[in-house]
Amino acid sequence: MRVQLKNLESGESIGGLIAIVSKADWPTKRGGWQFNWKKLGKTKGADFFKLTTLTEPDVVEGMLMLTLMNSEMLYMNNVEVAPTNLGRNGKFENVAGCLLAFSCYKCFELGKNEYLGYLSFESKTELMELYETKYGATHAVGRKMFFDPNAAKVLVEKFLKTKLPSNEAS
Repeated sequence: MRVQLKNLESGESIGGLIAIVSKADWPTKRGGWQFNWKKLGKTKGADFFKLTTLTEPDVVEGMLMLTLMNSEMLYMNNVEVAPTNLGRNGKFENVAGCLLAFSCYKCFELGKNEYLGYLSFESKTELMELYETKYGATHAVGRKMFFDPNAAKVLVEKFLKTKLPSNEAS
């Protein structure tokens, strides 16, 4: 799926792509990433996606791991922006937003029954407020959070600028 990233230094919009990860693309902890993506990649039943720019398709700007729980509810196991995109001094501003919006898009595509349009996840404690205020997530209990269909639609429209899959809840 094509996305637009904002270069923080120049302010210009750069074309990006969210696609399935190939074995050659796994980022490493040695490269400054927090998660061991190669190890996570061995998880059965999980789908992995990378975000790259169209101009530098070999440079991973962000990673995402999704699992369909009980064949009904989409769960975001892990999401991470590249070390070069962390904080206010990062290279691109909206990598996390694009990955979260893509996850929300997928929850309309893969979610079933009462879980259609819901994306659940567990947050690091220090990021919970950010997920609530910047992205519209709801705190459930403990560190568990979710995006409801309305919040999911807002993210998809803001960051992906695309229509939801046809089985979208009314």
